[in-house]
Amino acid sequence: MIEIRNLVKDYGSERALSDVSLAIESGGCVGLLGPNGAGKTTLVEILEGLREATSGSVRVFGLDPALEARPLRLRIGVQLQATALPQELKVSEVLRLYAAFYPATLEPRAVLESVDLLAKERALVRTLSGGERQRLALALALLHDPELLLLDEPTAALDPMARRGVHAIVEQLVARGKTVLLTTHYIEEAEKLCRRVVMIRRGEIVADGSPFELVGKAAGLSTLWIEVDGPFDPAPLLAAGAVEEGREGRHRRFGVSDPGAAIVALGDLLRAQGARLVDLRLKRPTLEDVYLEYMGESDAAREVA
Repeated sequence: MIEIRNLVKDYGSERALSDVSLAIESGGCVGLLGPNGAGKTTLVEILEGLREATSGSVRVFGLDPALEARPLRLRIGVQLQATALPQELKVSEVLRLYAAFYPATLEPRAVLESVDLLAKERALVRTLSGGERQRLALALALLHDPELLLLDEPTAALDPMARRGVHAIVEQLVARGKTVLLTTHYIEEAEKLCRRVVMIRRGEIVADGSPFELVGKAAGLSTLWIEVDGPFDPAPLLAAGAVEEGREGRHRRFGVSDPGAAIVALGDLLRAQGARLVDLRLKRPTLEDVYLEYMGESDAAREVA
């Protein structure tokens, strides 16, 4: 569906994207995750045909967005970071206005219902809350029933309840077989919605995979808390690669790079030493840990999530 090869985008002397190559197949939600200024919006705007690449190749449905924008826009739905909506029109009037741009559209009231805005169809745009405006922008992106949705930080600056509402809409789109490319700097949003996460740092792709795969590749240690009743010599655990990190109350804490090996060693230890396991807790690295690992301290400090 999307094929990008060696994409470069310069703004004067500043390089926004550097040799980006990426292929995205149809189906599911793919997240572009990175701090503000990482190049996410530039990449999406090139896919939309709003900006031209400095060099490299970009194809969406086999079309060049820079040269074939008109046929492409019949197949994609776009929600920009900020959508300028006519403030003095009613919600239903805005949908009818945008419907005139396409040869065929879905029934506007059905689209409003899909984004939970049907009750606001007669309300003026200027009276809508921030979350309602974002859902209206989503409705406009969905109006012509596109195959691919490009959503650029659709939940930025929304409160948790409004953000959850947008999440529900994205999940419904994916369930209906749509493909969604979502830019975000909210780590938990990418982890919740995306089957694949592409991390971008300073215009370069630094990680690409499912949240589960990325966490599995993380260099960070898992943490193991153990409480036992009886004798406990941690030597077998240490031999399995665990690092003792001290105590927390009645628990002994260990850092482990291979949790599976550590659990096997713990079982052998308990049987051999005749101790009874009272409590066992394991915390694996999270996508946030992976993000911090790839972004580094300077870029991570720019994260506002």
